Amino acid sequence: MKLDLSPAVARAQSVVNGFIAAIPSVLVALVVFAAFFFLARLARGLVARLTESRLGSHRNAGAAVGRLAQGFVLFLGLLVALSVALPTFKPGDVVQLLGISSVAIGFAFRDILQNFLAGILLLVTQPFRIGDQIVAGAFEGTVEDIQARATFIRTYDGRRVVIPNAILFTGTVVVNTAFEHRRMEYDVGIGYGDDVEKARAIMLEAVRSVEGVLEDPAPDVLVMDLAGSSVNLRVRWWMSPPRRADVLDSRDQVLTRIKRELGANGIDLPFPTRQILFHDQTEESDGDRSRQREGWPAPGGL
Repeated sequence: MKLDLSPAVARAQSVVNGFIAAIPSVLVALVVFAAFFFLARLARGLVARLTESRLGSHRNAGAAVGRLAQGFVLFLGLLVALSVALPTFKPGDVVQLLGISSVAIGFAFRDILQNFLAGILLLVTQPFRIGDQIVAGAFEGTVEDIQARATFIRTYDGRRVVIPNAILFTGTVVVNTAFEHRRMEYDVGIGYGDDVEKARAIMLEAVRSVEGVLEDPAPDVLVMDLAGSSVNLRVRWWMSPPRRADVLDSRDQVLTRIKRELGANGIDLPFPTRQILFHDQTEESDGDRSRQREGWPAPGGL
C-alpha cells in the first residue's frame, strides 16, 4: 500500500511560499518597530526635560512621566508593526480583546495600578521630596527614592522600608523637614516652694545660650500644670535646620544646660511623691474609725 504524500507536500510548500512571501512585510515591520523604538527613547528624554522644567528640580517626576511617554510610543509602534506584518490584523481587535479582558486585568493589576497612579501623583504634587525626613504610620526616616510603585525610606537605625505609594497618597504623612525652622518643647517640674519667675528667667537664659536656638521666634517658658508634686513649666524654642540629628543635639544641649543652671541656683527638681496612710485591720479596731491610724475623723470633728 503506497502512501500519497502529495497533499502534505503541497501544504508544506504552501506554508514555505507564504513565509517567503511574508518576509518583506516582516522586515518592514521590524524596521518600523525599530524606528518607533528610537522615537520612544527620544520622546522619553524630551518629555522628562519638559516636565522637570515645569515642575522644578524633582528628578523623579520627569523620569516617571518620560517612561509613560516611552511606553505609549512603543505600544503605538507595536500596533503599526503588526498591521504591516499581518495585513489581516486590525487595531480594533486589540481594543476588543482589552474590552473583553478588562475586568480580569482590573482585578489582577488593581493594586499595581493604584500604586502606579499614586506614585505619579506624588511625583507631580511633591508633598515630600527625596532627602526629606517623614513619618508614615509606624515608620520614620529619610526618603531615599520615589519610584512609580513604591517609596523607599531609610530609618534612623539604618534599615530600608518600602512603602507602597497608595498608602502614602491616601494616608497621613508628617514631613519633619518641610520647613526651615522647627519648634521644640519640653516640660520641666520645679518645687512648689521655688520662685516661678526666677526659674523662668534661668531657663530662658540657659536656652538662649545654646548654639542653634533661634532668637526670632524667641524661646519662652510657660506654666502648664500644677501637678501633684511639682509646678510644671513648658520650655519652647525654635531651631534650624530641623533634621533628626540636629533635633536630638539641640534637645540634649538645652536640657543639659537647664538641669545644670537650675541646680546651680538652688531650684529644686522634685521627684514624684506619694503619701501612704495605714490603719489597723484587726477585728477589734476594724470599723472603728476613731482607732484607725490616720485618725479620721479627727477628735472634736472636722
